[in-house]
Amino acid sequence: MDKTVGHKSAYAYLYPALDPFDRRMLDVGGGHNVYVEQCGNPNGIPVVVLHGGPGGGCSPAMRRYFDPSIYRIVLFDQRGCGKSRPHASVVANTTWHLVADIELIRQTLGIDDWVVFGGSWGATLALIYAQAYPENVRALVLRGVFLMTQPELDWFYGGGAGRFWPELWDRFASLVPVDERDDFVAAYHRRLFSGDHAEEVKYARAWTAWENALAAIGSDGMTGDAPAEYARAFARLENHYFVNGGFLDKSQQILHPDQIAKIAHIPGVIVQGRYDMICPPDSAHKLSKLWANSHLIMVARAGHALSEPAISAALVHCMDRYNSAQSFTGL
Repeated sequence: MDKTVGHKSAYAYLYPALDPFDRRMLDVGGGHNVYVEQCGNPNGIPVVVLHGGPGGGCSPAMRRYFDPSIYRIVLFDQRGCGKSRPHASVVANTTWHLVADIELIRQTLGIDDWVVFGGSWGATLALIYAQAYPENVRALVLRGVFLMTQPELDWFYGGGAGRFWPELWDRFASLVPVDERDDFVAAYHRRLFSGDHAEEVKYARAWTAWENALAAIGSDGMTGDAPAEYARAFARLENHYFVNGGFLDKSQQILHPDQIAKIAHIPGVIVQGRYDMICPPDSAHKLSKLWANSHLIMVARAGHALSEPAISAALVHCMDRYNSAQSFTGL
């Protein structure tokens, strides 16, 4: 793999834009309807794309990491975000609901097994799904690994990342009274679920801006205000999951020996930005050491975002390699 990526945008490394051949709303229960789309080759290698957040939703660019003549590309908006409805709802919205939704989508589309492709929270969900249904996963392709652990939350919401971005951390922290600053996730939770829409949007935009500002290695920290309803869904869902520890008990932790054993046979690749401020590389490194059938690609000059050119180049290369060899050997 050529590890030198020039000053191109991420889009330069992607396949051309394409439209879905199938769009649908799927009733997944609990009052939720999930938006699902399919692109590419209806008879191709199935791949399901899991977006980040929780609450980020899919974008048309996510269709373009795969050769559309080879892959049957399945995207969906997780409960409560994107085109799924009800918007910003946390009712019947847990990790295990999302795992069940992925499996229902697979069954509904008549897919035997598929490649699971996810970044950030999408990588978390990909791993948990694979551990729940290992027989249905051909391979895992992960980016910006997040393992849904308390130390990771402490890093990002407890001042660790703020030591590198002190002026932006001050902006995020200053909205919380001093006597509540021992737990910013809980403090924001109270305001994101206050029932006052204006207050919820205010704190949602601050929550979203803190994360967006640190996503790319070349960021100047000036993200602007996210659209109100996007920010409200993103922040409420993300905070809801984090307040609840991802709905994982001790035995369900991704790196628990019993859970790692379930995916030991599944081939996988991990694409990780060396300077990822949101999901630092030690999580990807720990995962790769325990998961014997994985291959870790540490991208030298990249942060967290899918839109990082070197990250996009590496992911497209991995998917091209898999479609030609059905493995990641030789990357």
